[in-house]
Amino acid sequence: MADWQKILVAVDDSPMSERVADYVGRVVFGHKDVQICLLHVYPEPPPYFYQEGHNLKEYQQEQENVAQKVFQRLFPVLARHSLAPETIQTSCHMAEGISLSKEILLLREQENFGTLVLGRRGISKAEEFLFGSISTAILRESHDFTVWIVS
Repeated sequence: MADWQKILVAVDDSPMSERVADYVGRVVFGHKDVQICLLHVYPEPPPYFYQEGHNLKEYQQEQENVAQKVFQRLFPVLARHSLAPETIQTSCHMAEGISLSKEILLLREQENFGTLVLGRRGISKAEEFLFGSISTAILRESHDFTVWIVS
């Protein structure tokens, strides 16, 4: 069984990610041996991206730049709670041929994270019904590990 102190935190460029990071920092404050990985997952490029003359490398670099800005914004939030920089890792992945939620779950399983943390987007029930929600999909598929949904 995975250790709860090995924590995967799914983040994006929304303000919710700062709330998620702050929540994680407050919960783990004072715990030793905590390992945190900030994860930014992004979808494959839309078809028109290629039609406009762009390429995959360019898209991936754009997404990596977005992720780095997010990580830079979140490190001070975690540091406020006395989390040492060496306890925090970052990771950026493209969900290739699968949903963002499945990519997050796959990475959680591969690295044996015991806790998965993500924010709950403020979407309506109708939008959730039509498009789904990453947090809802993850809750549906979560087994044998802890999930924290921050709202």
